[in-house]
Amino acid sequence: MSVNITSIKTFSNGIWQGDNPLDFAFPLLIVQTTLVFVVSRLLAFLLKPLRQPKVIAEILGGILMGPSAFGRNQEYMRRIFPKWSTPILESLASIGLLFFLFLVGLELDLSSLRRSGRRALGIAVAGISLPFILGNIVAFVLRKTIDGADKVGYIQYIVFMGVALSITAFPVLARILAELKLLTTRVGETAMAAAALNDLAAWILLALAISLTGNGSGGTHKSPLIAIWVLLSGVAFVAFMMVFIRPAMKWVARQCSPEHDTVNEAYICLTLVGVMVSGLITDLIGIHAIFGAFVFGLTIPKGGEFAQRLIERIEDFVTGLLLPLYFASKL
Repeated sequence: MSVNITSIKTFSNGIWQGDNPLDFAFPLLIVQTTLVFVVSRLLAFLLKPLRQPKVIAEILGGILMGPSAFGRNQEYMRRIFPKWSTPILESLASIGLLFFLFLVGLELDLSSLRRSGRRALGIAVAGISLPFILGNIVAFVLRKTIDGADKVGYIQYIVFMGVALSITAFPVLARILAELKLLTTRVGETAMAAAALNDLAAWILLALAISLTGNGSGGTHKSPLIAIWVLLSGVAFVAFMMVFIRPAMKWVARQCSPEHDTVNEAYICLTLVGVMVSGLITDLIGIHAIFGAFVFGLTIPKGGEFAQRLIERIEDFVTGLLLPLYFASKL
């Protein structure tokens, strides 16, 4: 969606000067965040007797506040969720998702993930291939009923539909496992490893589909080798993080061990910056930024004072406020 950023003003001059706060970015963001928080928490309370994870309430809240329910009222959508506010809301929500996947990686034991590697690979292959094949069959049958499907090539259409129907909702899975206290169990570690492989494969296939389709603006086609470059770059990123960044984070964790009186705030700030830089790098590669944050979380030693301090600093703010915003902004 194209938005003229220069036309968006951040703060209003107040109602006494005739300004409507909902016409300005920051007051509207506060209203949106408050609404998402209240609705998701209310639904979580109502669903608690049914033992449903909070993520279910957050997704249902997003559906209710989106075009499927409240959004049928055009005045509501125009005032509370205007189109120009979408990039701002999604950007803030994506930061929350980025740090949540960092927390997930921070809690997972890398050695346990290695032990479940072969099993996770088998699950990931089955989890991608079977839905991909079955999805392509359904897509072939329903192609004529989908608007615009005849405007793209058959291969591009098949790849796009296959990826859409076979991808695992990595953030949703992580949220459910974390809430059910299954993240560090054998089942949780295998599921997260398989989901990470599934997500990586999906982004590679998506890069292939885009290269076959064209860039969408000038109509020129990109090289199919892009998918290979995405794969190689992703592998190189993971290798770099494990070979160079992981030892560096071990050194940082030792500086924050109980033998030292306090945890240096500079190390905390540097780590939080590292989360965003890692996300930026994978985004530049062509893989979702959450993958970079997740891998960076894996490089930090588990169970020490440093990891515990990081969790204490950001967990409540991320999972309590920013993460519900993500699920609401995507529906």
